[in-house]
Amino acid sequence: MSVLVFIESADGEFRGTSLEAVAYGAALAKAQGSNATALVLGNTVDASKLPNVGNYGVSKVLHVNDDRLDNGIIQAYAQVVAQAMEKEGANTLVLAKSSLGDAVSARVAAKMKAALASNVTELPDLNAGFTVKRSVYTGKAFQITELKSENKILALKKNAITPEVTDATAEVEAFSPSLSDADFGVSITKTDKITGEILLPEADLVVSGGRGLKAAENWGIIEDLAKALNAATGCSKPVSDMDWRPHHEHVGQTGVKVSPQLYVAVGISGAIQHLAGVSSSKCIVVINKDPEAPFFKAADYGIVGDAFEILPKITEAVKALK
Repeated sequence: MSVLVFIESADGEFRGTSLEAVAYGAALAKAQGSNATALVLGNTVDASKLPNVGNYGVSKVLHVNDDRLDNGIIQAYAQVVAQAMEKEGANTLVLAKSSLGDAVSARVAAKMKAALASNVTELPDLNAGFTVKRSVYTGKAFQITELKSENKILALKKNAITPEVTDATAEVEAFSPSLSDADFGVSITKTDKITGEILLPEADLVVSGGRGLKAAENWGIIEDLAKALNAATGCSKPVSDMDWRPHHEHVGQTGVKVSPQLYVAVGISGAIQHLAGVSSSKCIVVINKDPEAPFFKAADYGIVGDAFEILPKITEAVKALK
């Protein structure tokens, strides 16, 4: 039995988290002695880029050339994914955990009578059955879950695997699933997208500020460092509550949960709600003038000092390195 990987796209490119899922699916298939196939729906990505999915370990890409699938109609997506699993004889579906991935995976699990594990952080242990490690309680703990159903769905947490990119390309095969008007019974009339910014859920680098910045007009030092690093900007909940920053930048348990390679926290004390949203970060750097700030306990690196003096120096150092 093989592995199928569902790929999401945005702004004409494959999402980085989905390419991680491709690498994960390829590694899982190799461990099982099977094959992995990627599935691309619609035409939001130029067809010439489809073979490049093979850079991440799969030998074949199924492409559904149907413009109706460009808009993320969940019912239709679930129908196509289920049919693709049957076509490929795949008993495992791998996809990135996202708002779209959550909705699609739940529907496919019902259609395929599959066991579903979300927030998966590592490759499965196949030594005795099929067990996966999952992040639970908003990142404060891990759970080992055994999947016993024949069909399985794994929704991956960002950074579950570090892809090894090669020059290999994949064969692209057209796939024409059976879709009815009922599959498109819901229509999306409008989509409002944040533009001109690096989106937090996809960001590999995040610079985030808290009440230690003292006022909204002081956010320039956060933005300058973020721009130098090509990073996304975030903030603590009190900052968004005071309307210093837009609410889509709120990082934390009740805001956006991030898993970047680097998270820089400036003037943020480190309340448990905020830590829950950043605990999956690979490296955390904390800058705070209070040496007793709780965030230092979670930091990989800490700087005790005035952010208004430290950040401009870091920004200049980053620019110099470039």
